Amino acid sequence: METSRKKAGSGKRAALTCALSLAAAWAMTVPAFAIDQDIVILHTNDIHCGIRDGIGYSGLAAYTKQMEAQTPYVTLVDAGDAIQGAPVGTLSEGEYIIQIMNQAGYDFAIPGNHEFDYGMERLFSLYGQLDCGYYSCNFVNEPSGTTVFKPYKIISYDDIQVAYVGVTTPESFTKSTPAYFQDSQGRYVYGFSEDPTGEVLYDQVQKSVDEARAEGADYVVLVAHLGKEGITERWSSRSVIANTTGIDVLIDGHSHQTYAETMTNEIGEEIPAAQTGTKFANIGKITITPAGEIHTELVSSVLDEEGNPAADADMDARIAGIESQYAESLKTVLGHTSVTLTDSDPETGARAVRSSETNLGDFCADAYRYMMGAEIGMMNGGGIRSTIEAGDITYEDALTVYPFGNMICMANVPGSALRDALEMGARMYPQETGSFIQVSGITYTIDSSIPSSVQVDEQGNFAGVSGARRVTDIMVNGEPLDDNRMYTVASHNYWLKSGGDGMSMFAGCEILKDDTMVDVDTITSYIAEYLNGTVGEEYADPAGQGRITIR
Repeated sequence: METSRKKAGSGKRAALTCALSLAAAWAMTVPAFAIDQDIVILHTNDIHCGIRDGIGYSGLAAYTKQMEAQTPYVTLVDAGDAIQGAPVGTLSEGEYIIQIMNQAGYDFAIPGNHEFDYGMERLFSLYGQLDCGYYSCNFVNEPSGTTVFKPYKIISYDDIQVAYVGVTTPESFTKSTPAYFQDSQGRYVYGFSEDPTGEVLYDQVQKSVDEARAEGADYVVLVAHLGKEGITERWSSRSVIANTTGIDVLIDGHSHQTYAETMTNEIGEEIPAAQTGTKFANIGKITITPAGEIHTELVSSVLDEEGNPAADADMDARIAGIESQYAESLKTVLGHTSVTLTDSDPETGARAVRSSETNLGDFCADAYRYMMGAEIGMMNGGGIRSTIEAGDITYEDALTVYPFGNMICMANVPGSALRDALEMGARMYPQETGSFIQVSGITYTIDSSIPSSVQVDEQGNFAGVSGARRVTDIMVNGEPLDDNRMYTVASHNYWLKSGGDGMSMFAGCEILKDDTMVDVDTITSYIAEYLNGTVGEEYADPAGQGRITIR
C-alpha cells in the first residue's frame, strides 16, 4: 500500500510520500542541491554483539560495498548498544566489537546505555580505539554541563553538509550501573540532561541542532539511543521529536523495535523515523537523492549477484581471527540440562522474562539463593539474556545468559525494602522492564488492575509509592512478608551495591557476603553442588513454578 500527502509549510519539508513496507518505507521531498548521485546513510542499532546474527557484520560490509559501487556518498552510522550482549563482548570488555566496527568503517557512532557496562575508564579507552569515536549531545560532565564527547559531526558531500547529532538515553543511569556515573562520595559527576519534565533534554538537543545549522548544515540527522515504546515516555524519541525543530530524519535505537514511520515535531512537521530492531534483523538505509528526496528503508536481507546471502571476505577473516582467540574456552562443558531453560513464552516465542516468571528465571534466582545460603534469591529479568537449550551447558551458554560479569553478593535487607523492590519491578507491567524480578524463596502476586503509583527521581531511581500497591500476597518461604524483619537476600552487585535498575531501596543495606563469585560461575556451582550435575524435571515447566501470579 502506498499513500501520499502534502502539507503547507516552509523549509525543506514540502511533501511526504510513504509506503508501508520494509523497503521504501518513507520518502520526503526537499529542495534539490547540486549533486548528481545519491547520498546513502546506512544505520544499525542494538547489535548486542550479534556479529553473525541476521545480516551480520559480514552482510553489512558487503552491502556497504554494494552501495559504494553506486555512489561515492556512503556513510555508516551506529545508534548504540553494540559492544555488550554475548561472550565476544564480555571476554574482551568490548574491544573485539570495536575492532569489527573499525573493519566495517563506521563514520559516526553514539554510546547506548550498554556502552557504559564495562565502566567509565573502559568506555574512554574504547572511545580512543574506535576510529570514528563517540558522539553525544546530552552526555555531560556535572555540574558544568559540558559535553563529554562532541555533540555532533558534520560530513560534507560536495556542496551538501549533513550534521549527525548524537543523543543517549537518560535511562543509562538505571540501565547500566549507577555507580559508574558517581564519584567516591556518591555524587553524580556525569549526567544525561535529565529532569522530571524532559525539557532539559529537549533543550540540549535543540541547542546542538541549532549550532549545527549555524555551522552550515543543510540537513540534520538525529542519531538517538532513546526508543519509542516501553521506556520512560518523556525521554522517548517521540517526545524529543515532538519538542524540537530542525531535525530532518531520526535514526532510533534502545527499544529493539522494527519500525519506519513519521513523528510530528514541535511545529507540526512530519519527521521520518526508523529503528532496525536488534541483532541485525535489518540494516537501515536513508537516501538523499539529487532531486532532493529523502527516503528511508529497512533492508531485511543482502544478496549477492547469484541471489545468495552476501558476505564480505575481509570481514569474515577479521571475525574468524577474533573467534579463534576465545573459541576453546567457550566449549568447556559446565553441566547438563534435560529441559530447555527459556527466557521466552513457549507458545509465542516472545521474550517473557521481563514481564513474567519463566523456568530460566527460577533457575537463575535459585542459583543465587543456594550458592549464597540466603533466604531469598532475586534476579532482574533484564540480566537474563538468552535461552539455554536442552543438552550440555557450555561456558558460552552461561556467558550468553549472563553477559554482564556481575558479582554475586548477599545483604541483610528489611522486609519493607523487599516490598518496595517488588513494587518497583512490577511498575511497568504488562510492558516489559529489565527490573522485573525473578525470585527464589519468595512468592508474590501482581494485581494488574491497579495502576502503578511508584515514584522515581530525576535519574529514574525509586523514590517511594504514592498510592495503592499492585504487588500483594508476598510470602517468604511460606510465611507472610514482615516489613520489620531483616532477610538475607542473594543478588548481584548491580542491585545490592550499585542501585541498578533504580533499586535505590537497597542503599545502606549491610553486605554480608561481598562480590563472592562471578554470575556465570553460579551456574557451574549450582548444577554441580545442588543438582548432581543435571538440571532436571523440577524446571520442566517453561512458565516456571508458580512463584509469580498475575491477575
